[in-house]
Amino acid sequence: MSRFIAGTTVYSLEMQFSQFKHAYLVRLSASVDVVRLLITQGLAFRGHDESKSSLSRGNFLQILSWYAKKCDNIRDYVLEHAPQNDQMTSPMIQKDIVSACKIETIKAILEELNGDYFSLLVDESFDVSRKEQMAIVLRYIDRNGFVMERLLDIVHVQDTSALSLKRAIVNLLAQHSLSLSYVRGQCYDGASNMQGEINGLKMLIRQESRSAHSIHCFAHQLQLTLVAVSKKCIEVGKLVVLVSNILNVLGSSFKRMDEFRDSQKQRIQEALDLGELTTGSGLNQELGLSRACDTRWGSHFKSFNNFILMFGSILNVLESLVLDARLLDERAKAMGYLEACRTYEVAFMLHLMSDVLAITNELNKCLQKKEQDLANAMLLVEVAKIRLQAYRDEEWDSLIARVSLFCIKHEILVPNFEEPYVSSLRSRRRLGDNKVSHHYRVEVFCNIIDWQLQELKDRFGEATTDLLHGISCLNPIDLFSSFDIRKIMKMAKLYPDDFNEFNMGSLENQLASYIIDVRDVDERFYNLKGLCDLSKKLVQTKKHSNYPLVFRLVKLALLLPVATASVERAFSAMKFIKNDLRSQMSDDFFSGCLVPYLEKDVFDNVSNDAIIKTFQDMKPRRVQL
Repeated sequence: MSRFIAGTTVYSLEMQFSQFKHAYLVRLSASVDVVRLLITQGLAFRGHDESKSSLSRGNFLQILSWYAKKCDNIRDYVLEHAPQNDQMTSPMIQKDIVSACKIETIKAILEELNGDYFSLLVDESFDVSRKEQMAIVLRYIDRNGFVMERLLDIVHVQDTSALSLKRAIVNLLAQHSLSLSYVRGQCYDGASNMQGEINGLKMLIRQESRSAHSIHCFAHQLQLTLVAVSKKCIEVGKLVVLVSNILNVLGSSFKRMDEFRDSQKQRIQEALDLGELTTGSGLNQELGLSRACDTRWGSHFKSFNNFILMFGSILNVLESLVLDARLLDERAKAMGYLEACRTYEVAFMLHLMSDVLAITNELNKCLQKKEQDLANAMLLVEVAKIRLQAYRDEEWDSLIARVSLFCIKHEILVPNFEEPYVSSLRSRRRLGDNKVSHHYRVEVFCNIIDWQLQELKDRFGEATTDLLHGISCLNPIDLFSSFDIRKIMKMAKLYPDDFNEFNMGSLENQLASYIIDVRDVDERFYNLKGLCDLSKKLVQTKKHSNYPLVFRLVKLALLLPVATASVERAFSAMKFIKNDLRSQMSDDFFSGCLVPYLEKDVFDNVSNDAIIKTFQDMKPRRVQL
């Protein structure tokens, strides 16, 4: 009888413990679901600012309560049957779950990498609390032949010397069983601690991996090109300052913004009544006052373009400010801006720079695509040069016609192009030196475009190297028209760790068979648009196993980064996650939130079971599942 009672007691205890574990698992799963939502939306866990005072009404608890009420099967476990000392909603557990989410996201990225070669994209930036953060992005080719750029982590660095940055990178790679010996490309901006030819980060990494070729970020080079032109041409500098100041004046007052919107609506209605505009879905949308940023010259194109489209409304608000401003200083500034806007020079420069930046803006957007390869990037630069040259040779008359129509519409005096040009920087005794037409066509129009072309040639002159010649020869566009075995073999010699003397002979033999196969036999390789398409097609057709050395070369070509756009995206996300209200986030918690937030497509495929297992393995828990 006693044995029966004892057995019943053991069975009862096992049942109670099993129910307790089930309840724990349900509460933990609910917490993981809420953490997922907060991370993917970039929301604070406690209140709106992660402060301890807002814990009682924090986002985590509010969403957990709502989640429990919506799901009848977990309501009892989450809201009613949780033990009084339950820690599942504590900040410590929340942070542990966040860390588990980050660990599993990085694990999924490393599974994509599959122990293969990769490139490093690195940059530094201050966060809102003035801490120097270094973002490290990996560029690699996944198993399907796709180019991937993924944030590995963001690390706080106190010392920004090249040696300290290298040490931080090595330590981070070691945490994930990676090594600098697998690095096959580097991409940085122009900072001396990165690009220094003696002690820069790129040279320190080259000492560890001879094949870690460095690329100066193309988008950054393009930006430097435009900055150089603005410094050479005073008219461009004046235009940038004028537009920036006017937009600051208009945007500093809600009343002026309302006046601006009303004027804009009225002008659109007048244009519709006159038949100058047509109605339709997506047409005639309200335009904003886009402020330009000196480090993002693509924003200047949008700023100038919108300025032209909203020119009449801007003049109306400036006129109103001249009449109604209370302070003499505000009235004087508005009058100065209004007089400057009503000059032919401003109208001409607005249209000229809008046209020039339209060409370079397209190049800028193409360069920042994650899958962009170096061969196509060099071709895009050449296309931009050709377009600028064609604009210089053929579009002068068209530009003058458009500027004249703009001036007539806004009652701006059009000068006589045959009269002598009077400059405020010259003595009036030199009136006969140049005509107005010569000034605008030669001294402004031709000079700006010539400077632009010269800067593009100087800054993107790397196309003469054996490396980029070889990459261009691998490019499949125009049915492999650029294919040249001799140049490709020269490129292979630049990767001594991947192609030894024995491999070089095998590579040459594979290249000879490969080009006949893909160019003359297999129609599936027709009309490919770049190395990225070639890589995917080689995997799809299983030819990557037939020509492994050729596929290795294609991968090495694709690994060379074009721009640090993925790093810049990480910094944009950083400012969203760690904002003024969340400036006290710890580095671990901040990194744990940022990586899954930025790599949402990877994080979405991470299962709750994997996160829970990692959470359990991090430290001893009250309940082991």
